[in-house]
Amino acid sequence: MWSLSALLIAPVVFAADCPSSIKSVTAKDANIAVEILAFRVKPLTKCELEVEAHAWLILLKNKITEISNAEVAVIYKKDEIKKVAIVEDKLEDIKDAKKDADTDEVKKAALEVKQALKDEKKAEKKRSQDKSVQDALKAATRKLKDEAKEEAKEEVKSEVKSKPAAVSDKTEEGKKQIKTALLKHITDLRAERTTLIDRFNTVLSELKKKGGETEEFDTYIKAVSGIKVDVTDASATWTTISGWLLSEEGGFRWAINFIKFTVTIIIFYLLSILAGKATRKAFSKSKKFSSLLREFLVMSARRLVLIIGLFIALSALEVNLGPVLAIVGAAGFVIAFALQNSLSNFASGILMLIYRPFDIGDFIDVAGVMGNVESMNLLSTQLRKPDNQLVIVPNNSVWDGVITNVTGISERRIDLVFGIGYSDDTEKAQKILEEIVSQQELVLKQPEPVVKLHELADSSVNFICRPWIKPENYWEVYWNVTREVKRRFDLEGISIPFPQRDIHIYQEGNG
Repeated sequence: MWSLSALLIAPVVFAADCPSSIKSVTAKDANIAVEILAFRVKPLTKCELEVEAHAWLILLKNKITEISNAEVAVIYKKDEIKKVAIVEDKLEDIKDAKKDADTDEVKKAALEVKQALKDEKKAEKKRSQDKSVQDALKAATRKLKDEAKEEAKEEVKSEVKSKPAAVSDKTEEGKKQIKTALLKHITDLRAERTTLIDRFNTVLSELKKKGGETEEFDTYIKAVSGIKVDVTDASATWTTISGWLLSEEGGFRWAINFIKFTVTIIIFYLLSILAGKATRKAFSKSKKFSSLLREFLVMSARRLVLIIGLFIALSALEVNLGPVLAIVGAAGFVIAFALQNSLSNFASGILMLIYRPFDIGDFIDVAGVMGNVESMNLLSTQLRKPDNQLVIVPNNSVWDGVITNVTGISERRIDLVFGIGYSDDTEKAQKILEEIVSQQELVLKQPEPVVKLHELADSSVNFICRPWIKPENYWEVYWNVTREVKRRFDLEGISIPFPQRDIHIYQEGNG
């Protein structure tokens, strides 16, 4: 790759394997539309694009030179204004000294004025030898005269007769006018610089696509861009800022870009809402998708649209998306390394969404916590315990442990055990239990409930009672059957044993 200094010196630049006869064809019109230029450079080879890049670099360099010369002229003019102000102050001192009849003060002030004028003549002679600065001054003066003529024309139209104000570089006011004109001229030159940079970047973008090296070009563009404001000069600062704000390639351009950015964000926000609704509607009728998975897909669709909109909006702000994507990729690697546990939770969340071990509203037992599933994201699951406590469980703990879904089925069995005394009638007790179960409306007919004598325990004869119910009726049936068994056993004279211990006392005789 050619060095930047070589590119600036050589009249025609070509790669090592390119013919020397290649010349630029797009840089002849510096104001060519960017859209047209993009099509012009598309069929060009890498060799031809390198020549085009050099030609646009020369145009940009010449424009930067014009800006620099005008800025030097502003500095010179600022110094002239200061010296004129000093001379005028000294003349005032002479007048005051004459009134006070102070001859020494008059002589001293006269000598200082003479020396200031002498220094100014030397400086003016030196500046007159700087052709580039003089060109900038002529351009600014010409612009100032044109503005004066335009104002005169407007006054004629409005039937107000006046002569155009003469542009003089001798008085302090005239010098200030020329300085202001120079600053406006610099603003115009900067707008032209922006135009050239836009077209230069179009060429460099195509060159980069075809394997060319553009780093040095990009560095040069970055170095010569921007605006330098002299904050020590209030009038110059205001002229520079106001000129940039009113410039088509400055404030107006960025205002339009900002409007485009805002409108793009709003449009894609509305599109994200529509995408979410469309996704919800598309998956709502499918039984293969759980509520959690549907919500995840809805949020993913919305966020994807918003992310796409953000990148498009950034391009409207003329942000180069290449470095942004590179930064995002590098940051993603660092974040992934730092948040390993969170990524583990993320992976577990994805697996749970795919395999659907539970859904919103299910009553589950995971990681030692029992409760209803309120919501789930890619990092954690929120459970509402029966006592209304909200518990947030990391997805990794949920997926790595045993998941018991209590309500994730259509039927559930209640396992009850009732004991009677050894002296009680077992046939009668079984009949009572069967009657109690059959009278419960919430008990399912199929599968049939099971009531059997189960075991002969230490102090009781135990019956199992296993009715089938809907999961949501579990506790209601459980409590109803338990209460009814106690009432009927008491009514029928069947005892319900409880743990007891017999103590036998033996008395030994005196012997």
